[in-house]
Amino acid sequence: SFSSDEVIRKRLLIDGDGAGDDRRINLLVKSFIKWCNSGSQEEGYFQYQRMLSTLSQCEFSMGKTLLVYDMNLREMENYEKIYKDIENSIAAAHEKISECKKQILQAKRIRKNRQEYDALAKVIQHHPDRHETLKQLEALGKELQHLSHIKENVEDKLELRRKQFHVLLSTIHELQQTLENDEKLQEAEESQEAQMETETKQ
Repeated sequence: SFSSDEVIRKRLLIDGDGAGDDRRINLLVKSFIKWCNSGSQEEGYFQYQRMLSTLSQCEFSMGKTLLVYDMNLREMENYEKIYKDIENSIAAAHEKISECKKQILQAKRIRKNRQEYDALAKVIQHHPDRHETLKQLEALGKELQHLSHIKENVEDKLELRRKQFHVLLSTIHELQQTLENDEKLQEAEESQEAQMETETKQ
């Protein structure tokens, strides 16, 4: 004897999406047998019309199934496009992070230069021409301030890129969770429909 799971699987294979195709096919076979054994012309015509109606229902159900199939294909293509966009976004984020690392290295070199400038300023302080020395120190101070602004801008930009990358990873995680929830919901609905179909036919 078949188990309940095997019966459900066979029902799904015959019944398609649960629209009652197996019942229509059985009804069509019975109508055909009655049409073959019909005694009067009126009864034969009635069975003939009944077969046409059942065939129309089967064609409608098949068309509906094809539409759902096409919709699922388009949805899969859309998901693939979303995945590709996410992969491109991740690659772009990696490139931006790499660029920020280069900017940090540049800032470190600038800081090293600033330290060298400080050492040079100390040497210049011992120069006998005080007025010229003060002018040079002023110029160095402006350069150091400019370099400090550059360093702050680079650090701010790096922090912004880190936050953007964190948001991107959070969005990917939420999308994956949504897809998993959709698949679980669909499996639950299909299981419930199969169970309702079994209970109805019992």
